[in-house]
Amino acid sequence: MYWTLELASKLEDAPWPATKDELIDYAMRSGAPMEVIENLQEMEDEGEIYESIEDIWPDYPSKEDFFFNEDEY
Repeated sequence: MYWTLELASKLEDAPWPATKDELIDYAMRSGAPMEVIENLQEMEDEGEIYESIEDIWPDYPSKEDFFFNEDEY
């Protein structure tokens, strides 16, 4: 299982919080690349609820990771 910024971004608009099955369903319905679906299927499923993409990929960059000052524009 591997995540890239491009793959993980396909889940940004997912209906959070969500279970693994709900995320797989969302990825399939939204036309996400097959790699996203395969990554989700490889996750261990203990019935947990994921609150955001950071629960799946902790290294996912947040807005604070980009040094873009929105107030300037």
